[in-house]
Amino acid sequence: MSGAKFGAEFVTHEFDEAIAVQQSIVDAQAALSESHPVASAKRALKSSLADDRRFLQQLKRFGKQHEATGKVEDVAGGLKELMDSTLATAKKDGADSDFYEAHAVLLNLKRKQMDSAGAVIKIARATKDTELRDAATEFERGQRESSRTLAKELADYAVDIAQASRA
Repeated sequence: MSGAKFGAEFVTHEFDEAIAVQQSIVDAQAALSESHPVASAKRALKSSLADDRRFLQQLKRFGKQHEATGKVEDVAGGLKELMDSTLATAKKDGADSDFYEAHAVLLNLKRKQMDSAGAVIKIARATKDTELRDAATEFERGQRESSRTLAKELADYAVDIAQASRA
């Protein structure tokens, strides 16, 4: 296999994974923004959902240029399965600890996307694709900002759960 072909295949793989993970984020945020028991967490989830939907569309558009469709491979598949499973348990049982776990898995997905965005930024710089570089930079910043907000909400939720168990 030539280096150029391997490089193109790798870029396609990176976009497939980013699209698949972003789809999981959007789906989980949509569900949690309706069912999360903490009102401020619901607001934070709803607030970042519009941006994450827009980022998903951008990933699909840029991915199409590299023949990526969002094919679910090992890492994205494992993360999706974990997200779906924790979300289903939370919805079924309604326990705070289950919603806490689903919230934590979503946060991990968003952090994974920050890593992916960093790689895409470097690929865009190396290929001198300024449009992709700018979009990936905005994507990385958006994931970082919403991750901070969701991490704060998760920490506050942990305190609420811990205090409720002492009462």
